[in-house]
Amino acid sequence: MSKGEFVKLQAVFWDMDGTLINSEPYWHEAELQVAKENGGYWDKDLAWSCSGTSLTHVAAMMIERGTQLDEQTIIEKIMRIVEESEQRLLPWIEGVEDVLISLKEHDIPCVLVTTSPRVMAQNLYEHAPHNSLQTYVCGQDVKHHKPDPEPYLLAASKIVITPEQMKHCIIVEDSATGLTAAKSTGAFVLAQTAYNQNTVSADLYNAAIHGYDGVDAQYLNALLG
Repeated sequence: MSKGEFVKLQAVFWDMDGTLINSEPYWHEAELQVAKENGGYWDKDLAWSCSGTSLTHVAAMMIERGTQLDEQTIIEKIMRIVEESEQRLLPWIEGVEDVLISLKEHDIPCVLVTTSPRVMAQNLYEHAPHNSLQTYVCGQDVKHHKPDPEPYLLAASKIVITPEQMKHCIIVEDSATGLTAAKSTGAFVLAQTAYNQNTVSADLYNAAIHGYDGVDAQYLNALLG
């Protein structure tokens, strides 16, 4: 089946952490390490509460809880630790590479949309199977981060998808922050619930999956009705 036969699905936009790769443990361990080494308090509940938010927000919360570093230094230290971890091993979520390949085979463009910095987005983009990601938007590309829809609307414009055409697209997200951004675009919002321990309101998505068993291009196209 070619894209021409996919009369509904025009593109799929992907969040990174918790949807393509299970890197949240990398981020959480980095935050815990930086806080511990610099006089602050941090725990995994706090780390999860920041899931999907910007590093600026994370750093501000860490400073409030005693981390004796300025915001930029915290961000740089966390980024360095996570970047080194991801360079050693990109923790692809089981089954998602097959989904990307299926979409590529059917000429459905996929775009990465992440709050993560460029070096991490570029690393994942370059290692996606069969060049299955057409482009990406990272945290440094936008003025307003998720939950603002700006990152997704910029990503759409990069592949010549208009706001009116977003209803023919799917956004895969896992956090409340990302789902809120996705819903604001008018796209079909698919929640990935397997790798984020935070409960998200069903009002924020159109459908949910728990892992990628049975998910391929045909499955995603069928979601659009």
